[in-house]
Amino acid sequence: MSISYAMQTGVSGLRANSTAVGRISENIANANTDGYRRSFVQMVTTSTLSQNGTVAPSGVRAVQGSEISTEGALRATERATDLAIGGPGFFVVSKQPNETNEANFMLTRAGSFLPDENGNLRNAAGYYLAGFPYDQTANLGNIDRNQFGDLKTVNLGSLSQTGSPTAEMTISGNIPAQQTGLATPGEPFLSSAEYYSPLGAAQRMQFSWQPGAVDNQWTLSFNGADGTQYGSVTVDFHDSGALAGAPRLYSNATSTAAAPANFAFDPATGVATLTIDNGAVPQNVAINIGAPGTYDGMTQFAGDYSPLKISADGAESGVLVRTEIDERGDVYGVFDNGSRKPLYNIPLAEVANPDGLLKADGNAFLLSRSSGKFSLNQAGEGSTGSLTAGALESSNVEVAQELTDLISTQRAYSSNAKIVTTVDEMLDETTRLKR
Repeated sequence: MSISYAMQTGVSGLRANSTAVGRISENIANANTDGYRRSFVQMVTTSTLSQNGTVAPSGVRAVQGSEISTEGALRATERATDLAIGGPGFFVVSKQPNETNEANFMLTRAGSFLPDENGNLRNAAGYYLAGFPYDQTANLGNIDRNQFGDLKTVNLGSLSQTGSPTAEMTISGNIPAQQTGLATPGEPFLSSAEYYSPLGAAQRMQFSWQPGAVDNQWTLSFNGADGTQYGSVTVDFHDSGALAGAPRLYSNATSTAAAPANFAFDPATGVATLTIDNGAVPQNVAINIGAPGTYDGMTQFAGDYSPLKISADGAESGVLVRTEIDERGDVYGVFDNGSRKPLYNIPLAEVANPDGLLKADGNAFLLSRSSGKFSLNQAGEGSTGSLTAGALESSNVEVAQELTDLISTQRAYSSNAKIVTTVDEMLDETTRLKR
């Protein structure tokens, strides 16, 4: 190796080690950055091919990389919209809400999301979280998990839940057999159920079970909370055999409703149909008491009266009061009417080679040829990591290791600087030979 080669080798060492110091400095500066991934530099020798075919060493160069696949520790926070990933996967984010250009989507592990002035979830770097929206029937529909086109920005603004009218109601419970067949029948057993009007208003329906003078016979009346009478039906129960306690016969169905309200009863199915006058178009509610010879509705056994168990469809209108995020990435809205419904699913993007992603500003990453193809997977399924709400992932930087590397890199830099000064002295001695 000539003196000039030695000079070039020392210069390459200075350049490579200064690059390494830069990466170490970046790691130390971001030791407390949520979701940050450590950068590193590997030294690779360089060589040149001479004219006679021999390989001559010519120095060293720095090859930069990142430990993207190495996870950081999780720490708990007080915010419900802070998200941490345990295992493989990345959040999908964009610079603008509801981005339509797939080239503008990025990946990140920084989950410090908070609603902005419009309710869009945005992290500390200013990137908006993307997810798949649920429809009104709590379904995601047909989504393509191999492209970004079906994603929308997760918005938790002033969401409201539209009311839906009650169409079906089911009643079950037990009435005491010993109360029937008495010379002087006792007072009726009363219960009520809540149902919802077409405008999402909560209203109540009252049921009255009057014991009869005949054994195992009752008169069931349907009334509105405002005193409106709809109708009644006589119910006889089996008193023996395999069907003891089950409804035996429905008879004497009588409508007392004033038009356009109405009452009808199907004795074969045990279903009463009430037409309620609460709008320009009356509302129809089917109330299932239980088919004859079955135990899935009302029963009559000796003992105490049990409060009726009533289930009804429909929903009251409501306003969002808080959100909940589970480990599968489902974002649920809890409304002031007590209902809870899914709003979004936050997918986690996986790539074949996470360490091949390109770093971008704001602690984000861009897809590259080296990273391979991506897929938007359900959190907690297969190899995809799970989500933890109310937590953040810390940097994967180990400060003690970085400081140790900084010392060794500084020593290497000084040694390469010594090469340059030594070669300078040798050149100086060479120029003096002619004097």
